[in-house]
Amino acid sequence: MQETGPNRFARQLFDGLPARYDRLAEVLSFGQNSRWRKAMVDAVAVGPGGCVLDVATGPGGVALQLASRTGARVTGVDVTPQMLHAAQANVAASPDAGRISLVLGRAEDLPFADATFEALTFTYLLRYVADPAATLRELVRVVKPGGVVASLEFHPPRGIPWYPLWAIYTHVVLPAAGWALGGREWFEVGRFLGPSISRHYRRYPVSWHVDAWRAAGVEAVSTRVMSLGGGLVMWGRRSEPPTQGAGRA
Repeated sequence: MQETGPNRFARQLFDGLPARYDRLAEVLSFGQNSRWRKAMVDAVAVGPGGCVLDVATGPGGVALQLASRTGARVTGVDVTPQMLHAAQANVAASPDAGRISLVLGRAEDLPFADATFEALTFTYLLRYVADPAATLRELVRVVKPGGVVASLEFHPPRGIPWYPLWAIYTHVVLPAAGWALGGREWFEVGRFLGPSISRHYRRYPVSWHVDAWRAAGVEAVSTRVMSLGGGLVMWGRRSEPPTQGAGRA
């Protein structure tokens, strides 16, 4: 598996965190991560027997929720071996273990054929890839026409007092709390997160994301900014292929 610079950075950043990732996500999201995940999974209308792909699955939290709530078969993909080891342990302890498989892979080069899955989810992903638009096209490629694509990402709140408070929390409080709670690994993640989110949305605002989803072949794109702006859930459906001969007189 060939890694790009952002892939390598993400792997190095999170290598030491798998056993504590879910706890960290709750701290980073002011305790809202579970609520955001539920909202994303709510958009996945797949029943028993369907196939769902969860990209950037981490220790498997979203994959487990998808399997439990939909009854579908779920495949989790992540670029970090240590994260997948933690996911394997979490999946093994679940009653839905028989319907969850885990694969080491990159979102930019998924090891699946076109139109394989009825739905796809991805979480906290696009800040860690070199070309978000190309990655979106690759994600949509493996979804069947009419299938759901849904995502979850951090988002900087807007306006006063929320953005200044968020900036202080992510730039000052979070790194210090990370060091106190988890040592250097948490400190590095805490120090990176706030500036990373701000930089990403300066370059790729929500309107860019909506346009990029549509350009990748997703229609009926919806967005939901949650928790005073701290989280962004998006969803839509892969466009149906044009009917043969459509548009001819």
